[in-house]
Amino acid sequence: MTGWPEGLERLLTTDPRDVGCDTARAVLHVYVELLAAGIDAAEHYPGVASHLAACDACAEAADGLLAAVQDEGLHGGPQPG
Repeated sequence: MTGWPEGLERLLTTDPRDVGCDTARAVLHVYVELLAAGIDAAEHYPGVASHLAACDACAEAADGLLAAVQDEGLHGGPQPG
């Protein structure tokens, strides 16, 4: 668990554009589709970009989703299990 000095430091250095986990997760699929299409997703969703820079869990989810989308594109769609 993080001690209070580290928690306070994180709070004080949080980007005010950071939309938080709930909002980021709600639009993560759109954000990732933009990235996969070569579009600057951060320009369209700066609050999500800010959140992904600060939240390892959400950034990891975005990376995984992006890998899945890119893999799907390489193989022409979902592969049978």
